[in-house]
This record gives sequence, C-alpha cells and structure tokens, in this order.
Amino acid sequence: MRESAESLESFYASPLGLMARDMALRRLRTLWPDLAGCNALGFGYTAPILTAYRKSANRIVLVNPRGQGAIAHRSSRGVMACVADEGLLPFSDATFDRVLCVHAVEEADDLPGLLRELWRVTQPEGRIVVIAAGRAGLWARMDHLPFGAGRPFSRNQLRARLISAGFHPTVGSGALYGPPLARLSGRKFAHGFERFGETVWPGFAGLVMVEAVKRLYVEPDRLEVAKVRAPLFGTSAQPSVERTE
Repeated sequence: MRESAESLESFYASPLGLMARDMALRRLRTLWPDLAGCNALGFGYTAPILTAYRKSANRIVLVNPRGQGAIAHRSSRGVMACVADEGLLPFSDATFDRVLCVHAVEEADDLPGLLRELWRVTQPEGRIVVIAAGRAGLWARMDHLPFGAGRPFSRNQLRARLISAGFHPTVGSGALYGPPLARLSGRKFAHGFERFGETVWPGFAGLVMVEAVKRLYVEPDRLEVAKVRAPLFGTSAQPSVERTE
C-alpha cells in the first residue's frame, strides 16, 4: 500500500520535509532552471517541487497514482491534480515536454509498465527526471519517513530501468547527504552537508536523481560498438577478389 497523499503533505510541512524539498529542488534546478513554455507532468507526489515552476511553465498537471490519493492543488486554470492508474494515464501520446517522478517508482506495482506509459505521454526529445530514495543513504532506512517505504534504488538501477523503457539517460545526481534529524534541518546545516557529501561521499545520497530523454531511435550499446571495432577475422571466410588485367 502506498504512502497516502495526506501523510506526504504532512511530512513536507515539517522541518525535515522542507529541507528535503529544498535540497531536491536545488539539484533539479541545475537540470531544469525553468520550464518556460513547457507542458509538465508530475507523477507521484510532486507538488512541493514542481509547483515551484508554476510561473514559468505553460501548464503543470499533477497525477497521483491510485492508492496514494490526491490533494486538490489549484492553479489559475483550476484544479491541477488528479488520480490515475499508473499503467493507464488519461493523456494522449506525446503530450508533455517534461515529466517529474517523485514518490512514484519505489512503490509501483508494475514499474516497467509505469515507465513505458510515461514514455508514451512524453514528447520526442522530451525529458524525464526520476527522484527516488537512495539505496545507500540514511533516509531509506527510516521507517517513519516516506523515503523508507517501498524499494530504494541506486543510480545505476534507475538508469537501467529507464533504458529498458526506451529512455536515454543523460545525467545523474544525488541529494540529502545529511542525517534525517530535525535539529540539523536548518538551511546552513543542510547546505553544508550537501557540499560535503557531493565532494566526499557522493554514493551515500539520501535521494538519487536521474534525467533521461525520450529518443525514437535506439543508440548502439557500448558492448556492441566494441565488437564492431575489434572484429574476429581468424575463423571467418574472406571473399575472393578477381583481378582484371
């Protein structure tokens, strides 16, 4: 059973939740400084992060998976949130320029199906960012926190999942290097832990983040490229060449 939208909203109103939002948004803005002219989809519980782009984006739609519930977040166009099955999103193909997933993949019943559906609604050359609890970090080990629910991931595991769904990963990052303690959730402490963690122990992030792009063609695997560059000629037949005088 997924974490409810009510419990997630309560967490993000707490000092720890505010720190988690700020540190995740800090890393996301290095990839997406703004969403000017973009149609953006947030799948999972993305409101604390994605609504920071409300002024620049053309349109933002928040979708909560069934079982999580939804909070009726509003924009100038009305309610911007809805509930949908993770394998059947109510949108046409190639609808969104940007897709953000938070509190989504860890508890997905059918993760390959979810990622394929997100691939379907993403425009060609559109970009997706998946943020998930880090397998090696401290936050995934705290059962009382939302990041302790479901399956945590390493950065390579997320990359592999996205590749299987047809995305091409471009860059990965991490956030939340500090301990999940409310007394250390102030801005000064948080930024200090982030700078230290990014430099000294990048593999121990509480959150892992991977950006990928939707490509309509398949890029060659590095192993296949290596095979072509170093072919084995010893046992293969050589074509005969007839010379003409």
